[in-house]
Amino acid sequence: MSRASRVPTVPSLPPQVSPPQVALTHVPLHALVGVDVVALPVLPADGADGGADGADGADAPLLGPGAAELAELLDLDLVAIAEAAGLTGAVGESLVVPVPLGAPENADLRAVVLLGVGGQSPTDLRRAAATLARVVRDRDAVATTIAALDAEHGIEAAVVGLMLGSFSFSWRSRPPEHVPVRSVVLAGLPEHAADVDAAALDRALALGGAAWRARTLATVPSNLKNPAWLAARAEEIAEEAGLTCRVWDDEQLRAEGFGGIIGVGQGSATPPRLIRLDYSPPGATRKTPTVVLVGKGITFDTGGISIKPAQGMVAMKRDMTGGAVVLSAMAALGAVGCPVRVVGLVPAAENAVSGSATRPGDVLRHYGGRTSEVTNTDAEGRLVLGDALAYAVAELDPAVVVDVATLTGGAKVALGQQVGALFANDDALAGHLLDAGTSAGEPFWRLPLFAGYEEKLASKVADADNGPSGPGAVMAALFLQHFVGGLPWAHLDIASVGDVPDDRYEWTEGPSGFGARALLTWLGDHDPLAGVGA
Repeated sequence: MSRASRVPTVPSLPPQVSPPQVALTHVPLHALVGVDVVALPVLPADGADGGADGADGADAPLLGPGAAELAELLDLDLVAIAEAAGLTGAVGESLVVPVPLGAPENADLRAVVLLGVGGQSPTDLRRAAATLARVVRDRDAVATTIAALDAEHGIEAAVVGLMLGSFSFSWRSRPPEHVPVRSVVLAGLPEHAADVDAAALDRALALGGAAWRARTLATVPSNLKNPAWLAARAEEIAEEAGLTCRVWDDEQLRAEGFGGIIGVGQGSATPPRLIRLDYSPPGATRKTPTVVLVGKGITFDTGGISIKPAQGMVAMKRDMTGGAVVLSAMAALGAVGCPVRVVGLVPAAENAVSGSATRPGDVLRHYGGRTSEVTNTDAEGRLVLGDALAYAVAELDPAVVVDVATLTGGAKVALGQQVGALFANDDALAGHLLDAGTSAGEPFWRLPLFAGYEEKLASKVADADNGPSGPGAVMAALFLQHFVGGLPWAHLDIASVGDVPDDRYEWTEGPSGFGARALLTWLGDHDPLAGVGA
């Protein structure tokens, strides 16, 4: 057998589905042509609860904008139909009403969807739109007045929900079983606000697109996704978004002292990388502050010699979700109008088992000189993050550092699978991120950097033990805190939300990409650093 024949074939990722195209119009819903589905909001009756868990009011539900005119045009009593079907207006409810003969002015119309929108909060509208996305998959075009229910937040909520409720990933030998609706028209919007609405649409597409990209990157299997592959995607993002990009290869990492990244990646046949992307806002000056985002990029995590049990290893292709979130957020900073400089760092490595893998008891020297005793090779994320954080502090003069990582099972034990963990040494920064997460639909809960546990990090041979006893999420955060030099810093442990157990509103089963929308919501604010470091 020749040497060439022994080289494994690199798989090729098949084409994936795309999110729906979205357009805005002030044209009334009943006057639109060329759409095969019209979706009408269903509001809870006065006094009914209307939440996602259902409403128990006895009155008939109310129909939203455009319903009366459409009902008259189709000669359908849509309120009676909704009432007979038991619709309450709760989020998650839907009913498809066939219209087999079309409408007088729109022969393409085939269905009216009645869609519960609950209390019409941004969260309700986002969830309703995601519900609609699943109902109308495989359709050509849908028009809806969901966004018209909230002049300030409706467009963003509807677009993000429609996009993320449409997400899927497939690597089958046949075409995908379902595809997203091709196009969506958000109708009934006020004509006088066209410019504001267009800007809201651009922002919404950026937020939804970043989450879609992060979810895709995290879902790609690791027989394709390795550190070099991830670096190549970063280079594509840089070209697409007008960013600068630098990638350190294995030799450069060794030469410059990135011992944590090297130590984690040295057991793999695919060497590690460090990825750097740089964004500058229009008109940036020397006084424009810099934010550094650091995302854990472990492209597969076996646990190393401290190997995971089989069940714990199944989802480890998504252990680079933090890196995917950072790359995806970097791509969209310009679209959300980020006013500060941002540097994205992704330390990428595969934590593998081999004769060259780091052993329990080994000592690694990080960038800048700090040392870690490796007592648990499955606590690898903090080792690569430590290098990137130390580099950021030493070389980039940041005003703020935020790291994102699927880091500890302890976060999941503490918070379940719908809330991410947030640690911060600055109250203003924590407040910004908590608010952004809530607004974006990616909520965080702040956990303590409790100094009383600091002594547990002690090692007899190094500056710290990477696998100490104690509360796992807190210990990891305390470990990382030593690399930031007292700068304002936040640590987002998204291990609790890295995987979604089943389809639920805008979340789809599998890797979540959690955090991209929250970071962009924060960094897209007019003053994301207000009060930080004060």
